[in-house]
Amino acid sequence: MQIIVMPDGQVRCVYSEEIDLAVLGNPTITRASHVEPNPHGQWWADLSPVGGPMQGPFAHRSDAIIAERQWLALHWLESEQ
Repeated sequence: MQIIVMPDGQVRCVYSEEIDLAVLGNPTITRASHVEPNPHGQWWADLSPVGGPMQGPFAHRSDAIIAERQWLALHWLESEQ
């Protein structure tokens, strides 16, 4: 789990349960993306909640999740917002 500490002391990460984020303070958790199927059973990663693109379609949900995490790591996690 990659955790970024911003200059103002805020912490940013892609949520997982590897550590209890409450040990860092009172967490505010917001959705950065959605991974959803379309009517044809293909999967899309919608990164619009953080200003990103739609990625897909993917045949497997796991592939959409991999693409979602990669985009978030490269374009959102370390960006200054």
